[in-house]
Amino acid sequence: MDTVTALAIIALAGLMHATFQLSISMVTLLSSHSIGKKHSGAQTTRLTLGFLGGTVTMTMLVVSFLTAVLSSLFRAYIPLAVWAVVCGLLIGLGIAIWVFYYRRQAGTALWIPRSMARFLSTRAKSATSASESFSLGLTSVIAELIFMIAPALAAACSLSYLPHRWQLPALFLYTLIASLGAGIVVVLIGSGHKISDIQRWREQNKHFLQFIAGSGFLVLGAFIYANVVALAAVAGNVTLK
Repeated sequence: MDTVTALAIIALAGLMHATFQLSISMVTLLSSHSIGKKHSGAQTTRLTLGFLGGTVTMTMLVVSFLTAVLSSLFRAYIPLAVWAVVCGLLIGLGIAIWVFYYRRQAGTALWIPRSMARFLSTRAKSATSASESFSLGLTSVIAELIFMIAPALAAACSLSYLPHRWQLPALFLYTLIASLGAGIVVVLIGSGHKISDIQRWREQNKHFLQFIAGSGFLVLGAFIYANVVALAAVAGNVTLK
């Protein structure tokens, strides 16, 4: 695999990661509770930035861990079977997002375990410091791990093919793109936009966002299949070099 293809997969995987809505929901929830408690704008900003820092940190840790595991298991090249599994996960995730990413009810409630949803909601209500919101950001990534594992695994597979000097910048690239959704909402809230307007826009466009996210994962799966699995299969290789 050449460097351009690997970077393209990493960027696309990060973009698909950015379509997940849990971190955005948590930012709006955290901000609304902070404003409801009559906290200052500066304190609300500290809470949201702390949360964003937690999601960025955990995202980097997850992708780094997957890359380390793959590098230790497959020291030379990643077998095509692993790439095929990644394609299957991405395509399956795309279909799953189409079908049940949002719960079938009004609002933007997501399909995550109810116990985890209650825990996150309780912690968001009680968060009063940047350290608490940072830990909440860490936990929110774990809560959505069932969804993010597919793009993170695709990025980790691609990272293992990059030269060492490219790996850290590529990891930062993935994390930056993956955090765009929550980052944009943090900026909007910090610049004075009403949380109610942001939430109303999300509710009005949730089905469109759901369709785009699911379609994006299908496209990413097809892109990896065409540029990795099929290309190596035509060349008669069981590993991609």
